[in-house]
Parts: sequence; structure tokens; C-alpha cells
Amino acid sequence: MLTADIEKTYPAAKTLVKARAASRIHAKDATLYEFSDEARACAAGYMGWTDLATDPKCDLEAVRAFADEAVEAGIDTILLIGQGGSTQAPMTITKYNKHDSNRVKFRTLDSDSPVRVREMLTMCDPRRTLVVISSKSGGTIEPRMLLEAVRASFEKELGDHVVRHLVAITDPGSDLEAQARAEGWRAVFPGEPTVGGRFSALSVFGLVPAALAGIDLEAFMAHARQAEEACSEDAIDNPAIGLAAFLYDNYCRGRNKFSFLTPKRGRVLGLWIEQLVAESLGKEGQGVLPNIEIDPLLLTEDPGDRTVIMYQTQTDLWDERRNFEMSLAYIDPAIPRLSYRIDTVEELAEHFVMWEYATAMCGYLMGVCPFDQPDVAAAKAEVLGILENGEPAPAFDEVFTERVDMGRAEVSLAPMFEGCEDLHEALYALLSSIQPGDFFALNAFLPFTGEGRREAIEQIRHGVAESFGVSSCLEVGPRYLHSTGQLQKGGPNMGVFLILSADELKDIPLPEGCPAESLGQLAKAQAAGDLATLAKRGRRCVHLHLPDNSGVTLRLLAQVVDDVIADILTDRALAEAAALAEDEELAEATVVVEAAEASEAAVETEFAVEPEPVQAEAEVAEVPVEEGGSPEA
Repeated sequence: MLTADIEKTYPAAKTLVKARAASRIHAKDATLYEFSDEARACAAGYMGWTDLATDPKCDLEAVRAFADEAVEAGIDTILLIGQGGSTQAPMTITKYNKHDSNRVKFRTLDSDSPVRVREMLTMCDPRRTLVVISSKSGGTIEPRMLLEAVRASFEKELGDHVVRHLVAITDPGSDLEAQARAEGWRAVFPGEPTVGGRFSALSVFGLVPAALAGIDLEAFMAHARQAEEACSEDAIDNPAIGLAAFLYDNYCRGRNKFSFLTPKRGRVLGLWIEQLVAESLGKEGQGVLPNIEIDPLLLTEDPGDRTVIMYQTQTDLWDERRNFEMSLAYIDPAIPRLSYRIDTVEELAEHFVMWEYATAMCGYLMGVCPFDQPDVAAAKAEVLGILENGEPAPAFDEVFTERVDMGRAEVSLAPMFEGCEDLHEALYALLSSIQPGDFFALNAFLPFTGEGRREAIEQIRHGVAESFGVSSCLEVGPRYLHSTGQLQKGGPNMGVFLILSADELKDIPLPEGCPAESLGQLAKAQAAGDLATLAKRGRRCVHLHLPDNSGVTLRLLAQVVDDVIADILTDRALAEAAALAEDEELAEATVVVEAAEASEAAVETEFAVEPEPVQAEAEVAEVPVEEGGSPEA
């Protein structure tokens, strides 16, 4: 059952109990969010998730039967296509369970990188693969385009029989549902319209993939029901109240970021938490930044703007467990922390419920609606506009490294960096703008597979974190557009963004009539749209479009960034030394002036002419005179 190692009870816990927030959320009482008409109306339409454990809104037996039939028919690979909330929970469940007993190979495709798509296709035998397209709206551009690419590949071997290898999970009435039913897909699972994507872990969006992987849905949902009962109680020991109070009270003290630490197996849970918290709370100038996959050595001294949330997971290797425990020992004890443990995949259900309830409570405390994502929609519209009207011209292009001519890179700038004439100057302006309390995000529309790619990108991220002492995030495009992208645009203006994209050496064309001509064009448009949306909100951002995405090109870019960081640190050190020298000169001058003034005062004192004494009026003493006598007698 849910237990947490928490240092103390935070004051906001009493506020939540007094407001009956937990029971009102469970009862779908939208008046909890009556701080604005818009928030209350949105909540009224999107609180269907609060009782999914006790009322799943789907036939669990039918889901299980479908999954069993597919496996018995020879399906051994599942390819899940989707974005954001439609894929994060399934990816968390199936990756966590992979170490134990997944009965099929489970792949998640949420990247429009042609490199990643080709890699996925080589790992799938179309005859034994079930393609699950997961999209609430049924119209999100990435799943639509990825479906076109995958379907075209599968049709080469399966022909018209490809439809028997397609499954749709979507809300009733969507275009995806209509297409699937008209073409006779293998199955269509209707979603619950009152459940938003990032709150859909216990709906068909999470349960169908879990059943295909072979997870016992009854045991999984039994854990969820226990958590729902605990998290809907108006009590100080409610685990969701404890988590919400921890996040909110530390947020009020300026700790608006939390570092998520876990052994390797649990990191996929961090991706789900990242989307839930960032997209739900990052709006109206507020927000809490989840910082996942970080080096604990960056926390040896308390930076003052972070907390730590740790997850122990079941780990078979002694060395891995020991290494994780040792890393925690270096964290500054002044940083507030919260610790949990997960041993089985079924226990994940408990933590889904706890985090959903806690996030909804944080929204109430912060006065923001946790169920909408206005800036995600704005970014989508920007991308569609670019695809229709053409990409904006870059500020300039150049051969970005002097060592080797790798081709010309295109550089686009936010308005505050206009006037920069080369990449070094642009990166210098961007990175030197980082101040204490900021965070750096590397928004990369690049493949993360292949030799040297991930390592080079991580070198950039960690170099910034270590050099400037700030949280540093590696965001995978286009996935982050549906998660932390909301916080980046709608949250506090504390982010510094380097957006990366690249030409494709072997692009994947899309059928005529698609919004984009190819997957590579779609990725570049998304990167350009992200810059435009961030810039409109006054964010500090630069978009660099590279001539290719090879490992060697990315390593050269990492070296360019390292050189820029070195120049910034050198210039800062010189400026500090000059300021110190100026202070010392001023102090010395002050001492000289004070000594001279003291000496002058001493001289004036020594040679001063004493003033004439003031003559007092003579006082005539009154002498008593006897009667008839003379005073002179």
C-alpha cells in the first residue's frame, strides 16, 4: 500500500482537509475550482478519472479476452502509436513489467524522426505485429502521420489484410473511430470523453496495452481501488494530500522544481509524472517543474529552488541498488525530500491514483485549472500554420564549426537576441542569460538512437547544468510538446531553451494530401512552431537546424557549446576579478582619503588660535548698609 518517507506534515495538508478537497474531487465536485468560471467549467467536463478504479468505464473481461485472442492468434509484437497521455502510461506499465513477464515485445512510437521510425519498422514482423493507434481526439497530427508511414510499410507485405493488424483507442465520434469502423479494423476501443489524456492511465488507454502485455488487470485494478479509497479520504494521512502539500508548500517557498531520482527501472515513471505535473500546473505564470534523469552530484549543495522525490524500485542487480543508495548520500540534507517505493507493476496503479489526486489538489491550492492545456493547443495551431504557409526564414545560416565543414546550419532567434550575427554569438547570448532559479531545456527533434547521438546531446545538457548550477532538462520532440511544452510556454518565465532539429539523410515521404510532405518536414515545422510560440510569450530561445543528425555532427555541436560555456565562464571570472580589483582600489582610495582627512584635522587642531576669553560683567556685591551709615565708610 502507499507509504511515504516524509520529513514532516506540511501546513497545506490542513487546508486540503478543511476544504474537503479529496472527497470533493472523488465526487467530481467542480465547485472546488470556483476561483474562475473557466476553471469550474473545464473541471466539470474532465473529472471522469476520479473513480476509474471503482468504475472503469470499460468491460475488463472484454479487454482481457481481446488481448488473449490476439496473442493466441500469433501476435508477438505490439507497436503503440500515439502522443502524450495516450502513450505515457502504457509505456510506463509495459517498460516496468518488461523485466518480469511481458508476453509480447512492446514498442512505443511517439517520435516523428525517420531514423526512429525506420528502426521500429526493422524490429517488427508485420504478420505478427499489432499496431495500436491511441488518440483521444483522433486528429492529433503526429499519430495520423505516423500511421500513414507505418501503414504504407506494412501494406507492402500484408496488402489489404493490414486492417486486421490495426486497433484504435479513441473517444467516440472521432475521425479515427469513423475510419477504423469503415475500414474494418481488428478492434475499436472507445475512450471516456470526461477523462483527459494525462489522467487516463486507468482507462482503456492504459488497460488495453497492459492486457496485451499480459498484466493481470484484476490485480492491477485492485491496487488502484485501495489507492482510490485512501486518496479520496479527507484525512491528514491521505497520501495524495501529503504529496500535494509537499509540492505546494515548497513551491510557495521558492522551490518550484523537484528532482526525480530512481534506479533505471523506475525512470519511465518519471516521464509519466513529468507530463502530469508540468502540463496540469504550468499555466497562468505558475508551475512546478519536474526534473527527471539528473545527476545527484548536482545536488551536493542546496540551490534553494528544488526538492527531491525519490523512488526505490525492484532491482535485481546488487551493484545497481548500491550505486543508487550511494548517490543519495551526497545530496545536501537541507533539500526537502520525499521517498516512495514500488516493487511490482501492480503497485504502479496506486501511484497513478496518488499523483492524479495530488496534482488536482495542487491545482486547487495554486488557483489554476489542472485539466486544460491552452498553450499546447496554441503550439499545434502554429505548426499547422507553418505547414500551410511555409517555414519562416532563419535569422542567418553558417558553417557552424570551423574544424570541419559539416554543412550549413540555420539559426532562428527570439526577438531579444536579434542582432546576433553568428552561432557563437547567439549561443553566448542565450546561455549567458541563465540566472539562478532558471532552468535550461534542450528541446530536441532528433533521433536518440544510433552511435553517439544520445551521448552528445547529454553532454550539452549536463554541461549547462554543471556550469551554471541550474536544472537542465532533455526534452524529446515532439513528445514534450504535449507535456512540459505547456509549462515552458504558460508557466513562469524561468526557462532558457535551445531547440534542435536537423535535415534527414533518408527522409520518409507521406502520402499526398497529408499536411506535411514527409516526416522530416513535420519535425522541422514543429521545431519552428515551438520557437514561434515560445518567442510570443517572451521566452529566451534559439532554434538551430543542423545539416544532418549524425553522431559526429552532434558531437561537434556539443564541442561548440562547450566552447561557448568556457567563454562565458572566463568572461564572468574576468568581470568578477575586475570588480574585485575596483572594489579594492576604491577601498584603498577610501583609506587614503580618510587618512588625509584625519591628518588635516589633526593639523588644524594643533595650530588653531585660541579665542579671547569672554569678559563677564562685573558683579557688584550688595553690601548691607546700616541705617544712617555710608557704604564707603
